Amino acid sequence: MTSLTVSGRVAQVLSSYLSDVFGVMGNGNVYFLDAAEKLGLRFSAVRHEGAAIAAADAYYRTSGRLAAGTTTYGPGYTNALTALAEAVQAQIPVVLVTGDAPSSGARPQDVDQAAIAAGLGAATFTVTRDAAASITQQAVEYALTKRTAVVIAIPYDLAALEAADEELPAPLAPAVSDDVDGGLGQVARLLAGAKRPLILAGRGAHLAGAGPELRELADRLGAVTAGTALALNLLEGDGYLGVAGGFGTDTAAGLMGEADVVLVAGASLSPFTMRFGHLLGPDSTVIQIDAALQPTHPRVDTFVSADVKSAAGRILGLLDGPASPAASPAGAWRAEARQRLAEGPAHHPGFAETPDGRLDPRSLAAALDAVLPERRTVVQDGGHFVGWAPMYWRIPRPQDLVMVGTAYQTIGLGLASAVGAARAVEDGRTLVLASGDGGFLMGLSDLESLIGAASSAVVVIYNDAAYGAEIHQYGSQGLTEKPMLIPEVDFSGVARALGAESAIIRSLADLSALTDWIDAGARGTFVADCRITSSVRAPWLSEWMEASRAAKAAVAG
Repeated sequence: MTSLTVSGRVAQVLSSYLSDVFGVMGNGNVYFLDAAEKLGLRFSAVRHEGAAIAAADAYYRTSGRLAAGTTTYGPGYTNALTALAEAVQAQIPVVLVTGDAPSSGARPQDVDQAAIAAGLGAATFTVTRDAAASITQQAVEYALTKRTAVVIAIPYDLAALEAADEELPAPLAPAVSDDVDGGLGQVARLLAGAKRPLILAGRGAHLAGAGPELRELADRLGAVTAGTALALNLLEGDGYLGVAGGFGTDTAAGLMGEADVVLVAGASLSPFTMRFGHLLGPDSTVIQIDAALQPTHPRVDTFVSADVKSAAGRILGLLDGPASPAASPAGAWRAEARQRLAEGPAHHPGFAETPDGRLDPRSLAAALDAVLPERRTVVQDGGHFVGWAPMYWRIPRPQDLVMVGTAYQTIGLGLASAVGAARAVEDGRTLVLASGDGGFLMGLSDLESLIGAASSAVVVIYNDAAYGAEIHQYGSQGLTEKPMLIPEVDFSGVARALGAESAIIRSLADLSALTDWIDAGARGTFVADCRITSSVRAPWLSEWMEASRAAKAAVAG
């Protein structure tokens, strides 16, 4: 190794794992950014430190490749904590390179950054002059193998000092399960005997690359399939029921509830996926295969801790006969499911008029699906509107729906996530960001970052001049709505001032401005400031509210 500073050594090791860095420059990371630039790493500047991690998080979700965020010490670091917590909760590998207190001791303005990270569940790797390279490599390998966020801390007094030369081991190869049974024989027997099998895939199955094996397994069994929102369309094909949970149709949910054996592959079975306990029938046998060490839901009857892709391949080997769903015992089940799906009601199309004269978000979502380019990657902020895209828009692949914020239940990370996804999209797709007005205002500084990063992006703002989820949850109970309201912001004007094209959408006919932009080549960024009503409540939120009322009633006795 050639002579490098401590910051240079960190950047050098990272360059063997990643190509993109997102961040805000400051005293604590200026030497790292200088070294990263000289090594050819692509730096995308964001305007708020939280965006550094959210962008790196979304970059991974979109591309499957690691990225880094970087901030200065102190306030820069603490500004990034919400996004860091989201990455930990969502099990996303991401690296935060940050400045830290001098190795000689904390200054009056320093805080215990490692303790703060530990409170969020993130490990901190503090580099030294003697082991800057090896500690950096340990941090990255930890992030990748544990699927989590890590912090690489560079003490302020070491950042520009020369680092020692080190001989590093080769990067670890991904672990592949060589388990020859591990309970999979019993799983194969249960599936082979099922009359109404269901395979439910989650994000873990997507990350493991298990789609082909699970689809083949479904065909072998004649099973119907479904996915969580984060594994949307992973198992699309014959017998696919769509999204499991509150974003799915009632017809699909009814079919899932009739399954006698359910294989849950890489899904945690969150309350939203389980429709708060109502998704699966009481007599169904539930099998879970997951990288976790133990079942993640009490409904699981049989659990196997394994790589989903390897396990699905092994189950295929344990089953007898070639794929022939029509001839299988469950073949009639799949045929019945197809017929019922075709005849059953789809999502509500929305109304042309609403009591307050504003747009119905359902009819808006349906109209947008017809207008937006088919080659699209969708990024969502959190909020009341979060279900309209997975319910109404065609999103062909799991990596084309990025929902940063859902694990930690936060809003305001949408714009930052769009920056990371825009850098990851490389095949001519149009990035589409969907955000509420409250979350958009939280991240507004990074609209400029998105305009600079995206070659083709559409921003859809569901502007109801309110925190919509709170209006429905608490305003409906008679609580004062004053803190829940937002003055109606002219986002279209703000967007134009920052260099984007834009339009205020008060009627579906106003979408012609977006259509014209797309027809002209869809280059740059278009912001659609859509004025929607607060009179329409999302079905998934109604379901959550009913579950909350039932839980409170049970506690009250």
